[in-house]
Amino acid sequence: MVRRRDVLKTALAVAAAPWVDAGGAAAAPTRARTEPPAAKFDFAWLKGHARWLADRPYLPPRVDLPDTLAGLSYDRYQSIRFRADRALWADAGLNFRLQFFHVGRGFMQPVRLYEVDDGIAQEIAYDPGMFDFGESGIAPSTMRGRQGFAGFRVQFVTDWQDDVSAFLGASYFRAVGGDTRQYGLSARGLAIDTVAPGHVEEFPRFTTFWFERPAAGAGALTLYALLDSPSVAGAVRFRTAPGATQIMDVDTAFYPRKPIAQLGIAPLTSMFFFGSNDRRDAHDWRPQVHDSDGLALWTGTGEWIWRPLVNPPQVHLNSYFDDQPKGFGLMQRDRRFADYQDDGVFYNRRPNLWVEPLQGPAGGWGRGAVQLVEIPTIDETFDNIVAFWNPATPPRPGQELLYGYRLYWGTHTPFASPRGTTLATRTGLGGIIGQQRRFFSWHFDVDFAGGELGALPAGSPVEAVVTTSRGEILNTTAHFVPEFKGYRALFDVKPDDRPDPIDLRLFLRIRGWPLTETWIYQWTPPTLAERKRILFGT
Repeated sequence: MVRRRDVLKTALAVAAAPWVDAGGAAAAPTRARTEPPAAKFDFAWLKGHARWLADRPYLPPRVDLPDTLAGLSYDRYQSIRFRADRALWADAGLNFRLQFFHVGRGFMQPVRLYEVDDGIAQEIAYDPGMFDFGESGIAPSTMRGRQGFAGFRVQFVTDWQDDVSAFLGASYFRAVGGDTRQYGLSARGLAIDTVAPGHVEEFPRFTTFWFERPAAGAGALTLYALLDSPSVAGAVRFRTAPGATQIMDVDTAFYPRKPIAQLGIAPLTSMFFFGSNDRRDAHDWRPQVHDSDGLALWTGTGEWIWRPLVNPPQVHLNSYFDDQPKGFGLMQRDRRFADYQDDGVFYNRRPNLWVEPLQGPAGGWGRGAVQLVEIPTIDETFDNIVAFWNPATPPRPGQELLYGYRLYWGTHTPFASPRGTTLATRTGLGGIIGQQRRFFSWHFDVDFAGGELGALPAGSPVEAVVTTSRGEILNTTAHFVPEFKGYRALFDVKPDDRPDPIDLRLFLRIRGWPLTETWIYQWTPPTLAERKRILFGT
């Protein structure tokens, strides 16, 4: 299994590191003195170039870098800092500035960077003088004449001085919402064969970026990326507008080189170690540790679905089939500091990421499935959650696949169910308190609030509707809880002897009318030996 979090943890730490200023020295030009030739550029040209590239055999990137860069420790790599006075547009009076990451450690494949001004692209030449190499042990002289950019970060200088987004490693990128200004989960340009049987996951990479010089006072930045891998070449355009909720419009054009078993459009990557619903093998002092706690779905039929995340005992793949989906996202609904007690990385501040489909082969995205991949993890440094849209028709060579979508980063997203939504999911040993347990069962406590729930008269006949793919549902109840002005649904599941996952489905209704979104869950019951140990301690 690829250790996604190894890459992303380093990317986050580098992005969060303080910038190095030149200490009052005169600002040096961003480009080296010998500049590569300029050329005309627009998105149509980039798509044509990606199509041309896809018609040719894939060429792996050539890396001509000192071996010492790959062997840098975490701390030594962190000591390489970009000089703030060398940022792109640092002295231009614009709202945006860009700083660049240096190659090294897990980021050994350089990317090429261009500035686009009035339709003309000019390459930004690497210069080791852009960086302070600190305690890395890398001599700047060994980098002269090489290509040493690993990625970049974007600063919006109107409202704050920190990053608003960063692109680093393969096709990974991440952004913050202005309400917390904190990184969390990531997105990718494309996912290929993440869990396709008989295939090894492929990580396409952004090889080249173009930055369109914004107008004075502009509140949005447009940038472009060329994507390449053994299976596909592609062109991607990002238009990002920072704010309390940062909005990214993404336009993609993908050109397959060969058949692809599992294509992931708008892939999202996050971490779920443990939470109130799943504390399997969790021996940490904190109550919860996760970047996201659930997958939200807004289906083409208008149904809202909430799927709490789990850290499963083995890899799980769930497919939620749909036609013309309205959106999906990995969310961090629980915002209470007390539920995490982490004053170092502040999981309660992690942004949500919502995907709104805009354009696809069928006008919208057509038929397919939102696929959720959950991978076992032993600690919080692994990103073990992936969600993406998988089209029903597998791509073939020679096609042009055009997808457009909008990403919303922040604690508040513009779309939510008008009905009651899930506040929390808690689980534990089932049975009736004070009575001897005659068999093993597992208890579920699901809280709903919002919509009409808080306005219902006392004693309203609200009922919990629970179904299961296997086993028996017991002790189902629903009652009003004034502390959160919502309803709590409780039930137990008595599994059969098999340890295979069980799919659960729940919603609240009154007189046949649904009051809430649909809560779905996949629970993996313990083995028979584990059940005996839980019940009897043997």
